[in-house]
Amino acid sequence: MKKKPKKKAKSEAKPGGRNGAGELDPEAVADEVEGLVAESMSLWEAGKLEQALEAAELACELDAGSSAAHHCRAAALLDLERVEEAIEACEAGLEAAPDDPEALLYGADFYLGVAEGDPDAIEISLKLTRRGLKHARAAQDDELEAELLLLEGSAFEQRGDLADALASVEKAVAILGEDDPAAGLERGLLLFELCRFDQAEAQLGRLERAEDEGIAAAAHHHLGLLEERRGRVEAAAKRFARARKLAPEDYPEPVRLSSEAFDGAVEAALQTLPAKIRDYLQNVAITVEEIPADADLLGEPPLSPLILGVFRGSPLGQKSGVDPWAQFPSSIVLYQKNLERFARSREELIEQIGITLMHEVGHFLGLDEDELWERGLA
Repeated sequence: MKKKPKKKAKSEAKPGGRNGAGELDPEAVADEVEGLVAESMSLWEAGKLEQALEAAELACELDAGSSAAHHCRAAALLDLERVEEAIEACEAGLEAAPDDPEALLYGADFYLGVAEGDPDAIEISLKLTRRGLKHARAAQDDELEAELLLLEGSAFEQRGDLADALASVEKAVAILGEDDPAAGLERGLLLFELCRFDQAEAQLGRLERAEDEGIAAAAHHHLGLLEERRGRVEAAAKRFARARKLAPEDYPEPVRLSSEAFDGAVEAALQTLPAKIRDYLQNVAITVEEIPADADLLGEPPLSPLILGVFRGSPLGQKSGVDPWAQFPSSIVLYQKNLERFARSREELIEQIGITLMHEVGHFLGLDEDELWERGLA
């Protein structure tokens, strides 16, 4: 839920929600539902999920046609990991207001939260976003149009279409202005992911003193990553420390392993593979590097500077004249610093080393990203 319901005019209803004839007053009911929705959202934001769900369910009982109430219920259910019920609640909210761009925004945001890489959920989110944009533009609601464009950018990003994501974000920036910090951050992060490093640095540099500490922390962290890519170790360390100070939960001290311990974790992961696959890998070099070099990221589209590993070469049994790596022996590279930043504990790091190795072995065996996702290796 990205946008709180708009405030409505207070009714002149009698206390208790009944009019002079003793009947339930529709305006009083509407006010009570609005109050419960606002209460549910506040409780949800505070992490009080059971109480948030209770308030949302009361609102739904009072007005089964309240889209906002259904979406509040969906958000609480989703965070309580009651996914099927959450989807039903979200669909009820969309059915209650099929042409309301705000309801469509809630629905698109919900499905993007459900997605976690699921292509079907991402496509539903994009479909709802497009409908929302149509109605927001018809209503000339620029603010809502910009929110929908940013959400569309997030959906494209999850789908792996970074150029499309940047195009959506650029449209949002055109509406909100160059000085909007949230849109500016999205733009800067996408430029970074697209390896347009000079443009990313210029954009993120405008945000290092943002009032929102989360935005400023993200800017410092990514500026640190850019300094690291240039080999400026001290400057990078200062940026990372600043990001940690501003948002310690988002940017904790990375888990560190010695080179020997890291190599040992890779070898241990390799030994868990079936013997037949290990036989196939005998002529595949498995190496560890700190971070990907620019040459590792070249391509259309480029790879993320934060990739955890990469397979170089042609898949098993194939040789392609188009693949620039085909003339070299096949290899798998794991990027130690990226993996260390990804993990939150030594145990998680060792587990992720194994997952990343399996992912790249999957590419070696000829599996694409969708097939890897279906096998739980994405």
